[in-house]
Amino acid sequence: MPRLGWKRTLAEIPMAFDKQASAGYLTNHMARLFARGLHDRIRPLGLAPAQFAVLLELWAGDGLTQKELVERLDVEQATMANTLARMVRDGLVERRPLPGDRRAQTVHLTARGRALEAPATQAATATNDAALADLNLAERLQFLNLMRRVIATLRRPALRRVRPPISSP
Repeated sequence: MPRLGWKRTLAEIPMAFDKQASAGYLTNHMARLFARGLHDRIRPLGLAPAQFAVLLELWAGDGLTQKELVERLDVEQATMANTLARMVRDGLVERRPLPGDRRAQTVHLTARGRALEAPATQAATATNDAALADLNLAERLQFLNLMRRVIATLRRPALRRVRPPISSP
């Protein structure tokens, strides 16, 4: 790191945070806009975006445990418990005991949950198409590939640990 003066490095000099140059800020903002667009399209189906994410996992492979859903969706245990409770209440999923483990349960789609796959995924496709309308096919593919790479990087255990910010003297 280059020295700038007699004691401070470039990393130690406070700089103004530019949200338009922040991948985290822009990704979070984009995610909120995507979620709002998806919510508007799936609300008539009686779904919320968090429920849709759970349904996507169950449509791909029914009978997951709550722990598996937490890991796949990168959400907190309490958040998943609340989402699943609402989904059970709404008749989208049901819980069944996991054979051989008295404490664990698996989550299964109900007929209503299965019936929502086509209309809900069509709504998600429409949301994606609207959001990416100004990108050509090559740009869309590059954008998706870059997002997958960043997600894979962020899932690395070393990056999930909280690191204290650099303090200024």
